Amino acid sequence: MVHISRADFEEAVDDALDSLPDEIAEAIARSNVAILVEEEPDPQPDGTELLGLYEGIPLDHRSVFDGYAQPDRIFVYRGPLQRVSGTREELVEQIAVTVLHELGHLFGISDERLHELGWA
Repeated sequence: MVHISRADFEEAVDDALDSLPDEIAEAIARSNVAILVEEEPDPQPDGTELLGLYEGIPLDHRSVFDGYAQPDRIFVYRGPLQRVSGTREELVEQIAVTVLHELGHLFGISDERLHELGWA
C-alpha cells in the first residue's frame, strides 16, 4: 500500500489524460463528461472494491433526440487505488489504466474488450 497526497493523485489523473492523443482528448472534451477523484466508492453487494466507475450514456448510445442530459461522470477512487499499489510507480500506472478503462466505457467499449487491451 502506498499513500500520496490528493494533489499528487489528481496530478497523476491529469497526466493520464494528457497522455491521450489529441483527437481522443478533443472527443472527450466534447462529450459532456466530468472526471472526478473521490476517496472511496460505495460498498458493492458482491464485496468487490471499485478502482473507478463510469456513470452515463456511452457515446455510441447517444442520440440527438435525447435532449439535455446531466454530464456523464467518471470516478477515480483514491483509497482503493492506493491500497492495491505497492509503489508510487505502480500507483501511477494503475491510475492511468483505471482512467483509460473508464474512458473506454465512455466510448462504448465492453469490459471484456478492455481486458483484452490491457486496460483492466
